[in-house]
Amino acid sequence: MSILGPWLYWAIGIAIGLPAGLVLLTEGHVALARRGSSLARPVALLRNYLLPLGALSVLLAKVAGVSGQDPALRVIYTAFGFVLLVLALSVLDVTFFQSAPKDSWRGRMPTIFVDVARFLLIGVGLALTLSHVWGARIGGLFTALGVTSVVIGLMLQNSVGQIVSGLFMLFEQPFRIGDWLSTPTARGRVVEVNWRAAHIHTTDGLQIMPNSVLAGTSFTNITRSGGVHQVSITTTFGVADPPDQVCALLSRVAIALPMRTTGAAPASATLGSGQYRTTIAVDSPSDDGPAQATFLRWLWYAARREGLHLDNAADDFSTPERAAEALRTVVAPALRLTDADEQALAPHARVVRYGADEPLQQAGLVPAGITFLTHGRVRLTSEDPDLPGVTLGDGAFLGITSLTRQSSQFDAHALEEVTAVVIDREHIEDLVMAKPLLLQELGRIIDQRRSVVSADRGRFT
Repeated sequence: MSILGPWLYWAIGIAIGLPAGLVLLTEGHVALARRGSSLARPVALLRNYLLPLGALSVLLAKVAGVSGQDPALRVIYTAFGFVLLVLALSVLDVTFFQSAPKDSWRGRMPTIFVDVARFLLIGVGLALTLSHVWGARIGGLFTALGVTSVVIGLMLQNSVGQIVSGLFMLFEQPFRIGDWLSTPTARGRVVEVNWRAAHIHTTDGLQIMPNSVLAGTSFTNITRSGGVHQVSITTTFGVADPPDQVCALLSRVAIALPMRTTGAAPASATLGSGQYRTTIAVDSPSDDGPAQATFLRWLWYAARREGLHLDNAADDFSTPERAAEALRTVVAPALRLTDADEQALAPHARVVRYGADEPLQQAGLVPAGITFLTHGRVRLTSEDPDLPGVTLGDGAFLGITSLTRQSSQFDAHALEEVTAVVIDREHIEDLVMAKPLLLQELGRIIDQRRSVVSADRGRFT
């Protein structure tokens, strides 16, 4: 055995250790990958590169007896040192930064700083490898790089200063991905942050704002402002419109918005000269645009139903001719009216419109009158799971419980723009009470609605 020399022990060690190490590392990598562990990548790096390079270098140097000055062996040593450095940095990143709590300084460390530090360490490691493996003198190299960096810094001091200020802002992290910012030139959600700029998604598109600009200006992080987020909407009505009536209408429309924060009541106030401001609490800044669009759309219809002058505009949609036609084609067949009954109701019938998704009726409230649908579809829903939703069409009517002074059990929302004729309770009550058969039929319909609502019988509420 002594005649063969120590190379035999190295050969046996490589023949046994390399396959065994590959098997163990493969099993470990599979187990870590199955659990979704961040250590799976370093283990894969160790299995695929470091272990084979180490075995190859030992095989050449100890078994084959290749000189350490051989270029091929030096290349292998260099690759081994580089992979070892990358592996050490990967393990450090996984154990030190990726596992850090979000609120700690390690968790707030911007990725760019980690990348720059990794790049510098790799550069230093490669320089040391060149020095020890290839015998290169790196002192002069570092001196040259230092002088070059100073010259470049003086030439680009303004640009470098902006980059550095931006990097310091990133280190402070006054915002994160997903936060909503309000700056002098943009308002939107942060979708990307890199070493040069922040990408803010606004209603006008994607705005690229340099970090140096953000670092040198004042901006508001809406997401971290605390409290309830609110959107303010300014509207204009006719100066002759009663302010209390206008404020009540604005609040009523705002309360019905689906994106409004539950439990936070909207507020409306007059600003003078026919202007009003409505403040609405919403769940997220992303609801600002939809809330404002829906509010203004519904307000257009609601103001005309109330006879108010939104944007100083008058509405002449409800004409006597339209009201008479609706009474003749829809109301008369439903309530079995005579010609005299139609003439008696004509002065009290109003033709109104509702916008898509706008509520026509709320559960738990006593309807003020009966609404007859002349065009469009309405969806009835209930909180009771035993009462499925129903879609009403032309000829159906809502608010029958107003005659009995009982609250409705259903919510009614327009599925599209709806045209209807409305008759208040006091104007239709005496007429219905004078028709015993009709009164009996309406009572039966009310009892039927309370027990079951189905698509085949869903013409009323």
